[in-house]
This record gives sequence, structure tokens and C-alpha cells, in this order.
Amino acid sequence: MWRRSAATVLAGALLAWGLGAGGTPAAAVVACPSGIESDFNGDGVRDTAIADPEATVDGVAKAGVVHVVYGGGKGSLTLSQATDGIPGAPETGDRYGHSLAVYDADLDGCGDLVVGIPYEDIGTVPDSGLVQVIYGATAGLGGGKAVTEFYQGGDKALGGGPETDDWVGYAVAAGATSAGTPYLLIGNPGESIGTIEDAGAFYYVSGAAQTVVGVHQDTETGGAVAGVAEQDDRFGSTLAATPTHFAVGTPGEALGTTTFAGGVGYFNHTLTSGYPKPLGGLGQDQDAINGAEEVGDQFGAALAMVPYRASGATSTTESLLAVGVPGEDLTTTVDAGAVQVFRLAANGTYTETAWIDQDTADVGQEAEAGDFFGRRLAAVNTSPNATSTGTNTRLAIGVPGEEQAEEDQEKGGVQIVPLVGAPGASDQWIDPGYGIPSGPAPRMLTGLSLGATPSLLYVGAPYGTADGQAVHGFPWNVASGGAPTQTFKPGEGGIPATGVAFGATVR
Repeated sequence: MWRRSAATVLAGALLAWGLGAGGTPAAAVVACPSGIESDFNGDGVRDTAIADPEATVDGVAKAGVVHVVYGGGKGSLTLSQATDGIPGAPETGDRYGHSLAVYDADLDGCGDLVVGIPYEDIGTVPDSGLVQVIYGATAGLGGGKAVTEFYQGGDKALGGGPETDDWVGYAVAAGATSAGTPYLLIGNPGESIGTIEDAGAFYYVSGAAQTVVGVHQDTETGGAVAGVAEQDDRFGSTLAATPTHFAVGTPGEALGTTTFAGGVGYFNHTLTSGYPKPLGGLGQDQDAINGAEEVGDQFGAALAMVPYRASGATSTTESLLAVGVPGEDLTTTVDAGAVQVFRLAANGTYTETAWIDQDTADVGQEAEAGDFFGRRLAAVNTSPNATSTGTNTRLAIGVPGEEQAEEDQEKGGVQIVPLVGAPGASDQWIDPGYGIPSGPAPRMLTGLSLGATPSLLYVGAPYGTADGQAVHGFPWNVASGGAPTQTFKPGEGGIPATGVAFGATVR
């Protein structure tokens, strides 16, 4: 792996003007406004990042790219490790953009883009993984500070040395705590703990100074982290966070002799000796949690989390956590899938508030074998400082195995339900040809790419026909089968016309 010098990083003339391969200028303004999430160029309008991690770059297969579309029609930018100002070089199978997150890392008011590259080789160590933070500026994304990189053995060292198949950056999440402190979570699900292979870990990056600590299931952090490090746990495969809490998925967790049953640990952002405080764990072997642990349930294979305010509360100190259980069997319906919703209190106690599957009362569609309902999740609270209701808290559930005709196997779909109240009270359904403009086709796996903004649910369609590849933005209150209000496609709006898995990740 080749890494550019800091001087080269700073010298990216194209990037300094918000340009990249296939890009157009991004309008600059005098200062970045505070409080606009995903505003990379400081114009007060939200921007969108769309990854194609399987894209070919300079003839290198599956090196990966990220397309950034500036809001307000102000152009686009394509980022890869062939872009001036971005460290590294394209390598086969890097999958640049496998994961994405956005936060204001340096508190300058501009949004900063986090790019996960879990299959990056570090030196001669294959698939060790890497995360880049690309800073926003009034000149456009990357037009200011040099890129910060997080990898094992790097300048922002994550502890230890690089190891084969660690997959640093497989999952990322970021934001600001309720006190306004920026944080970044980096999943490292392939990390070996001593001789325990693929036990997994995550890294907590705190503050504008980006102080890093690593946490695994055997770490003493001022409290016990849920679970015990075991082979194939893959702790850190999934991450979700609010200003109060964050959750870490362990989909390979064995519960007793039940392998790959799955589990979730949850924390708050209070630091003790630099470590976030562990609050507890969730798993289907607990009496207070519905369901029974089964082989291959993969409880925690997907997570989504939003702030929650109870009626009468004067502040928002709780969270709602949705946990995907895509391998859940419903009676004899194998791998139908389910989602469980938990209310996390400020003191760390939890209450399960909902069990959702496609056989739940009044929920549309019907549970079928191999649906994998809950394989991806995205959620929103459009009014976090108001009482939470079924109108302002919504959950999108990916159902990639959904099929309605034999010729369109695994075309997939997306179920949208309220996070508060009965799931079937106001649920909606969209799928290819029914809301999603591209017609149905086999193996589209719709629902594997979901992204949440306060106003739109983004649904990626990376695996359909070439002309159907797109990212569609739907209002959270869209009617079943309703049309998107925004669409991004290769070859339109300044986005390059080529793509392999355009929209596999969107933020």
C-alpha cells in the first residue's frame, strides 16, 4: 500500500476547489453555519454522499469511490484514493466507501465525511482496514485541513499493529454528545483478542482532539462490557448512536451453545479514564426480552437509534434502539426475520417496547422464508426536542429477500413503521415497481442500502439493472407505493455515468 505525504495531501489543487474526477465547482461562502448536518461546503444546504464501493478506479477493480452531491444544485465531487488530496492509492478490493458517516469533527461548523475502507491493505497486511476523515470547508469537501486517517499503527494509532482481516472501518457512526462533544465510532469486527480470532472491537474517538480508546468485550472500562470475547463474535460489526447513548452489535455472539444467536452492548458517552461507560447488554436469552435464542438469529446484525422524549419530560435523555434479527424463524418460517425495539433510559435500564415482523397485526406484507426482514435499518426522529410519537419517530426496515413472483426472487423491499405505538398503525411498503421507479428484477436485494435524513429516507438500488441503479429519497410519511421526491443516478447531475454498485451506501 502506498501512502502520500502530508505535503501532497495539502497540495490537492483540484480538491481545494471542491473538485474531483468528474466533479464541478462547489460554491463557497464566507463561513460555515453551525447545526446543518452534512453541509460540507458551508452554504447552509444539506449535501449527500453516495458510495459505489465496487467501482473500478484507474483500471483497478472494486477499489471504490464516493460521490458527493452538493445541495442546491451546486455541483458534485467524486472521491477515491486516486483523487488529489486523498491519501493512498486504489487497490483491488479496497471497497472505498463501504461505510460512511458524517459529523463536525473539528467544530468549525462544516460537516466532515467519514469513509470506511475495511479491506484496505496496511503495508503487506491484507484487509486490515482504514478510516479517513475528509474535512469540509467553504471551498468544498477536502478544501481545508488535510485528511486524518485512523488505522492500526498509523499517526492516529488505533492500538496494536495491523492484522489480516481486521476490517477496521467495516462500520462507522458519528455525531455530537448532548454536551456538544464530537465523537466517532469505528468498528473492528475482525480483531483478535489474544488467541481469540474475530472476537471484535471498536474504537471511540472523542473530541476535536480525536483522542482514541479501543474497547472489546474483555476491556475494563469502569464497568463490565456486555458479553465475553469469543471466537467469531465480531463485536463492532454494527454501530448506532444518539447524543446520549450508543450501541455495538455482536451478531456472531454465542449464547450458551447457541452459535450466532447475536447480542448488543450499549453505552453512554460519559468518559471514565477516557473510556465510554458500558450500561448493559441485550440478547434473546434474557427473560425481559421476547423471543428465544436460536442458531443463526444474528440479533444485532442491524441497528438504528434515535433520541426519545417521553410525554411530560423537559429534556431528551433517553433513546429508542431498533435491533434487527434477520435470521429469526417465525414458527416454521425459516429466516423470516424480525426487529425488536428498546427504550433506553438515561440510567441504563431498558424496556422492550415492540416486536415487529411481517405477521405483526396490521403490518403489510406476509412473512416468508428467507425474507431476512431487519437485515438493514434506518430511523429518524424529526422532532427530538418534542414528545416522541409515531409521527415524528419512524423506522425503515430492509427486507432484501422479499419476493412476490418466482421470476423476481429476492427483489426486496422496505417496510416503514412508527417507532412509537403499534407498528401496524401507520406502516408503509415500497419495493421495485411499487414506489421505487425501477421495475422488479431478480436479486435486486432492495433494502440493503438505507439512509436517514431528517426529511428523507434514502433507498439505494445498487444491484438492479444498470439503468435502474439509483438512490431515491422518499418522505418519511410516503404512502405505500408512493413516489420518491429526489433521485440521484449515474450520468445525471454531474455524477459520472459509470457505476457498478452505485448507492450501496448513502449518507
